[in-house]
Amino acid sequence: MRRSRFTEEQILGIVREAEGGGRAMEVCRRHGISKETLRRWRAKYRGLELQEARRLKALEEENRRLKRLVAEQALDLSLLKDVVGRKW
Repeated sequence: MRRSRFTEEQILGIVREAEGGGRAMEVCRRHGISKETLRRWRAKYRGLELQEARRLKALEEENRRLKRLVAEQALDLSLLKDVVGRKW
């Protein structure tokens, strides 16, 4: 997955700046992001504090790792069932 150019602190600062009365297009232009990116960040980070945002990112990373493990195990199980099911 592609990493963001911005840290959680920067993202929260941009979202707060946009919510604090700054026009969305000006905020986007100043920080070099698209309006869609700002909309996505607002949906995800609105109302979060820095510690909560870091915890959210850690949980998302752990979830990605666990999903990858489950997919690998399912593949191994499928392969073993295929081998056992064959007639020699």
